[in-house]
Amino acid sequence: MVVCPECEEGLTLPADPRKGEILDCAGCSSELEVLAVGPVLVALAPEVEEDWGE
Repeated sequence: MVVCPECEEGLTLPADPRKGEILDCAGCSSELEVLAVGPVLVALAPEVEEDWGE
C-alpha cells in the first residue's frame, strides 16, 4: 500500500503506474510524483517555478 507523504492517507494507484507520473491525493489534494515503480514510491511533486524570461 502506498500512502501520501503529506497526510498519510492511502492512495489509489492506476493499474500501471509510470515513473514520473503525477497523481492527486484525494485526502489533501497534494500533487505526488511517482519516483519508482517496483515497489511504488511517491513524493510531493516539485513546484513549477516561473523563470520570467530569464
